[in-house]
Amino acid sequence: MVDRRGFLSSFAGAASVAGTFGFAAPLLRLVEQAPAQLPDPSLYDSNEEAYWTEIRKQFLIPADEVYLNNGTVGSCPAPVLRAVFDGYNETEKMAQSDPEDYPIWGYGPWNEFRDPLAAFVGCTRDELALVRNATEANSYIANGLDMKPGDEVLMTDQEHPGGEHPWNLRAKRYGIVVKKVTLPRPVPNAAAVLNLFNDAITPRTRVLFFSHITTVTGVVLPAKELAALARSKGILSAVDGAHVIGMMPLNVHDLGCDMYSSSPHKWLMAPKGTGFLYVRDEVIDRLWNTIATEGWNDPKLRAERFQRIGSSNVPSLWGMRAAVKLANDIGMDRIERRHSTMANYILAQMLKRGAESWTSPDAALRCAIAAVNVPPVQNLEIEKWMWQNKKIRIRGGAPSKIRLSTPYYLLRKDVDRYLAAYDEYRKMKTVA
Repeated sequence: MVDRRGFLSSFAGAASVAGTFGFAAPLLRLVEQAPAQLPDPSLYDSNEEAYWTEIRKQFLIPADEVYLNNGTVGSCPAPVLRAVFDGYNETEKMAQSDPEDYPIWGYGPWNEFRDPLAAFVGCTRDELALVRNATEANSYIANGLDMKPGDEVLMTDQEHPGGEHPWNLRAKRYGIVVKKVTLPRPVPNAAAVLNLFNDAITPRTRVLFFSHITTVTGVVLPAKELAALARSKGILSAVDGAHVIGMMPLNVHDLGCDMYSSSPHKWLMAPKGTGFLYVRDEVIDRLWNTIATEGWNDPKLRAERFQRIGSSNVPSLWGMRAAVKLANDIGMDRIERRHSTMANYILAQMLKRGAESWTSPDAALRCAIAAVNVPPVQNLEIEKWMWQNKKIRIRGGAPSKIRLSTPYYLLRKDVDRYLAAYDEYRKMKTVA
């Protein structure tokens, strides 16, 4: 890896070239201006808000913008962007020591990237494949399992399109059956979820597919208990964990699921186009490849064969590795605590304003996403108004849902600014 001194030298050179050709210079300057080090950990103990204020300086989001939509995509902080630039600086020279080694290859072991990620999510390297996002991983799962016409996959009615539609495609083409359980809004407790799934299982059920955290309401489903339910009935469990990595500690071995997909570009703030597929070692040989190139039929490769897709953007993996390091340096316990504190605060304030909570009352089923229903507000209208008039980004859902994500760098003053804007909007609509 390029060291700090070497990076700054190459970075200055890149900035000079960028300025000469008139592109990318503002981005490079912003990254260069971010603090070179994280704040001293002791600051967290003495003044937590000051600590997160310093962390906020690592992000390129302008100071006058409030970003409440990590549930869709996160912003890469400076250490991640620096790592990506390091990756390009190293690979694009085409000076690899082995003449057969090229930075575009997508059939390498990539162990220098898989090892830290595997440790971070609690599995072995051989159970982990680096893919581009959870949607791609979910497609590998849906396409890779042997199923016959009439076989059932059971999921919730709150799945992301990237989780649901791979199964819908297979249903349309090959005749499997997609069944859904309807989750209450809000979900009162874990037992309600387990009962719904248990009652919906039939002799034809082959797969339980569900989101660890749903994209619709941000409810944390009891993944460990659902995986155990599936295992007890001889059913495979596949979990869409797009929201989990970087939001809360994750250990896929402890969950006991057979397969797990995720998108580190959300809460881990890794580069876009980085994702992973976990397949429990005992299940790997039951999953067919969807994309085939050299090694697709080599069982010795284990999960590595699922990441062999041809030419790939290797510098983005440098950024993903840096994102894992950043989360470890800050501490996932601190991150999860901050997420919970800010989500609880914004939810409580919205409830005071008459919003209907779609966020679970059970603390164990809550996370860094607060979902509220605010009729008669139209979600697209308030989204546009917030951004165009207040530079605040939120995410809604039909017809009157607002989904509020609270990343760890979000400051209390940012939340209060959103709440003031919401009050202004409601007053304006009431007067109108």
